[in-house]
Amino acid sequence: MKKIMILVSFEETEKKRLVDAAPGYDLIFKFDAGQLNEVSAIIGNPPAGDLARLKKLEWVQLSTAGTEPYSRPSVLPAGCVLTNCSGAYGLAISEHMVACVAMLYKKLHLYRDNQNNALWLDRGSVRRIEGTRTLVVGMGDIGGQFARRMKALGGYIVGIKRTDSPKPAYVDELYTSEKLDCLLPDADIVALTLPGTAETANIMSRERIFAMKNDSVLLNIGRGSAVDTMALYDALRSGNLYAAALDVTDPEPLPADHPLWQCKNALITPHISGHFHLRDTYENIADICVNNLRRYHTEDLENLENIVDFATGYRKSV
Repeated sequence: MKKIMILVSFEETEKKRLVDAAPGYDLIFKFDAGQLNEVSAIIGNPPAGDLARLKKLEWVQLSTAGTEPYSRPSVLPAGCVLTNCSGAYGLAISEHMVACVAMLYKKLHLYRDNQNNALWLDRGSVRRIEGTRTLVVGMGDIGGQFARRMKALGGYIVGIKRTDSPKPAYVDELYTSEKLDCLLPDADIVALTLPGTAETANIMSRERIFAMKNDSVLLNIGRGSAVDTMALYDALRSGNLYAAALDVTDPEPLPADHPLWQCKNALITPHISGHFHLRDTYENIADICVNNLRRYHTEDLENLENIVDFATGYRKSV
């Protein structure tokens, strides 16, 4: 009897679906260090430190789209298959991103400051989304869904991907990553939807941040490591950027004494655009986990959904 450890906080309905997907398996719905050596699969994001020693571990199903640190060398035992929940978060996070753009463009964050201080004060001119040029860096599920929504609002969409692929109808121009430096100076909005990999670390360096237009907006919902935080602070304070919206930071959590908190043109949220805050995300994650457990039960590991390529940290191309 194979043991499966499930670390996601599923409700009873989803627990029953998981049990039904793997008849005859022993499903453990909690973290139990004493049973780790016996588990064949883990659903959820376990502590990464001791996984490499688990000789029976065949499969890890993450509840996140990001795969670090599990995709790093020697974190998992040899031969272990890693899958993620890419595709579960696009709706929730892309709507969060659109909301951030609208809030910054219409100065709603400043009017909320007014309200908190009982201040009746006109904050002046605002901006429109229609006609903006949005550069989406990372055209996976999240970036693609954000691009769709910005296109629907009248934006001109430029996408950047790691590899060549056909251009979707909702994207006006599509390039690979070596074109980033050429595209940054023309963008009104730069949206980062990147995982944490060696390639994406500090991709928005000081030079690139200051290459952006003075009236542009930077959004980051992928990983804080993609942005030089102090360079971003300097650009916001000096007027070299109009605004930034960050759901991720480096360091994270952002320390209480970090100067970035004091930038009125920064909109900072504590890595909450995903998770289970939108019910759809929870249901999407549950569906991926149940379907993959069913395939695992039939020993169909090669056809698991969202198998991760350890060389890149991304989901393998289908």
